[in-house]
Amino acid sequence: MSPISRAWLQMHVCVLLWGFTGILGKLITLEALSLVWWRMLLVAASLLLVRRFWAGVVLMGARSLAICAFTGVLLSLHWVTFYASVKLANASVAATCMALSPVIIALIEPAVSRRPLDVKELLFGVAVIPGVALVVGGTPGGMRLGVGVGALSAAFIALVSCLHKRFAAGLSALAVTGIEMLTGVLFLPLLAPLVKPGATIFVVPGARDLWLLVALALACTLLPYVLSLVALRRLSAFGSALAVNLEPVYTILLAMLFFGEQRELSLGFYAGAAVLVGVVFSHPLLARPKPAGTPHDLPR
Repeated sequence: MSPISRAWLQMHVCVLLWGFTGILGKLITLEALSLVWWRMLLVAASLLLVRRFWAGVVLMGARSLAICAFTGVLLSLHWVTFYASVKLANASVAATCMALSPVIIALIEPAVSRRPLDVKELLFGVAVIPGVALVVGGTPGGMRLGVGVGALSAAFIALVSCLHKRFAAGLSALAVTGIEMLTGVLFLPLLAPLVKPGATIFVVPGARDLWLLVALALACTLLPYVLSLVALRRLSAFGSALAVNLEPVYTILLAMLFFGEQRELSLGFYAGAAVLVGVVFSHPLLARPKPAGTPHDLPR
């Protein structure tokens, strides 16, 4: 298997695991801020026990630490808005909104990565817009706020993806993940009073929520997050984001199975999801792959 093929396989494993995040987010009864804080705390606590995390941090300079910390703030905002979208609409809608990220990436990655604008990538990004329009039209009016919050979440994750592609190469994936998670743990308590005056995120979860949070943190966060950072060294941020557009497919199927969400959404929603999937599969076939830079092995 070629390095590029292996990277695509790694990214699709990540997407499959991420497909469960919306489901778990709906099952967990905590509000979005508390849910994300616990998710990041559990991941960070796990990494503090790993020697490779500390070895990677030692090798990071002050500039890299600052960039990772800033990216952690953006990541925490992405997760808060994503789970707010789940609770304002449903898991299928929140996951489908993530398809907007390639459009944003096509516009901002050239500036972040200091490369010329790729017209082909921009066209692929624009191709998802009819699908998103169908998705919005296929959701009940009461869910439209959830769609808007989901679109904001897509913007945050687009920025995170571009920063990872530009600055994470050569850094330990475990160190990058840990610094970003620790930053989120420190940032979210400061954000909570601004979002909802008097709100606190320090809510002790019940036994059921705790087990779901552990599954969310380890199986659906730590493993795929680190794996995606490794895969990004062979893939463009734009190409990987299009692969992530398969997440709604997994989430929609799981939401049908667990929650019967097909009763809440119209045929137009699923037609839009089909358009998004078509773009995902056409991109690797029609877009000429570009080298993603010199690969860097993780510290052993």
